Amino acid sequence: MITMQLSHYPSAIAQAAQRVNEIDSQIMAVQQLINREEGNADRVSAFDPDLKNDSQRKARRFEELLTNHEYQTAVSTLMRLSAEKANALAHLEYLRNQFSIAKLEARRAIAQQLTDFESRELVGLE
Repeated sequence: MITMQLSHYPSAIAQAAQRVNEIDSQIMAVQQLINREEGNADRVSAFDPDLKNDSQRKARRFEELLTNHEYQTAVSTLMRLSAEKANALAHLEYLRNQFSIAKLEARRAIAQQLTDFESRELVGLE
């Protein structure tokens, strides 16, 4: 496990958080595309005079979306971006945890130095 200097963690954490935000933005754009395509499929199925009931309309909507290449690509992209976001969030949390550990280790080292100094002072070595 490679650890970085304590002073480098804040910028690494900020970069990781920015990556999560970028992925969120991409997800929102893809979700808008998906919503638009679903709306188009709803419109086509709702106003088709040959369809007699909700079951037929739902089936037609499903067919419309199934054959819509742009919709299928957007759904695949959304799934990929969701996985990327999960990984980016995990990385961000990892960095935050590593930063906490590094701070605790630094505090422990300082406390140990103070304890060593006080011990030497009591014995009269200082």
